[in-house]
Amino acid sequence: MTSTEENYEPPRKKPAPPASCPQVYLTPPPQPRDKKPGQLSKAQVDQYFRDGYLVVTDFFPPEELQPVREAVEERVDHLAQTLYRAGKIKDKHEEAGLFQRLTLLNEEFPGAAVVLVKSRRNMPKAFRDLWSHERLLNAVEQLIGPDIAGHQVWNLRSKTPTNEALTVPWHQDNAYLLPDCLGTLQPTAWIPLLDATKKNGCMQVLKGGHRKGITATHTCCAGGTWYVEVSAEEMEKTLGCDMERDLVTCEVPYGGVLFLNNCIPHRSLENYSDEIRWSLDLRWQDPNKPSGFWGEKDLVLMRTAKDPGYKPRWEEFLHDEGEEEDGKVNPADLEPTIQGPWMLRWEIVHHNRHTKALTS
Repeated sequence: MTSTEENYEPPRKKPAPPASCPQVYLTPPPQPRDKKPGQLSKAQVDQYFRDGYLVVTDFFPPEELQPVREAVEERVDHLAQTLYRAGKIKDKHEEAGLFQRLTLLNEEFPGAAVVLVKSRRNMPKAFRDLWSHERLLNAVEQLIGPDIAGHQVWNLRSKTPTNEALTVPWHQDNAYLLPDCLGTLQPTAWIPLLDATKKNGCMQVLKGGHRKGITATHTCCAGGTWYVEVSAEEMEKTLGCDMERDLVTCEVPYGGVLFLNNCIPHRSLENYSDEIRWSLDLRWQDPNKPSGFWGEKDLVLMRTAKDPGYKPRWEEFLHDEGEEEDGKVNPADLEPTIQGPWMLRWEIVHHNRHTKALTS
């Protein structure tokens, strides 16, 4: 036997993902001793872990969210300019405001709202400032502890009126991730950029649906969308939900925040108003735990107990894959289809243009 053979160790198999992790979603970490701005009350922390969600109605003064609104306007304007250069629209609708313009673009080029969703442009500074806002991180610290990283997945959501593609069905966020992150608590802050109401498509949750710490069986894809969904029967059987008793409609005023975990079943309602319901969802987790992200992008560290003065290194997180410097438009970027590896985790029971693009 050679020395190489003597020192050889067979590759170790990765441990199987956990089947359930209830305590992750039910047990708060030790709470900070120091009082800090933005911290939640004990009753609010207890509700978050007991019910799986928490609405804080007055977290931000409106002026702190104004830069975010302006950044969204810039993204919509960039989309309009891109569609115009590509010959997809004849009117850039520059006179329309934040809560109407994308609807008009989408009427002229059906799929414009989907193209905005799949945009690969860098996260604007206003979004980054909100994500790493001191008060938000102080609240998140109460949910996951002093080491905080931003998750690879963040979303700007535009809910244009009566648009199926932007109405997200019942699901758990874990269903979009690898199974190994079931043991990682990933708080989400859902932040609307206007009053979110039942009429314009606010969120609904099934209170307590996280308590078993299980990801129910989802299917793909809902209607004409790229979303996975979980049926009422599956949630009742596997998660122990009561679709009438546990249903909570979460109206959130402008300046408020809806905190969720990654195991709670939730959905958005249809928008029956005449305005776009814009919102951001931002996520965090302990940087030392699996993120469940399918790609190679790293988490962005935002706070660490070892260095109280630490600042996020955004240049390591940002990666702009937008249009070329010469201004040419990549036709693939204007295809109103979205595909992702989450589609491969669940049985595809309904095919549409999104699943067909995946298989092709």
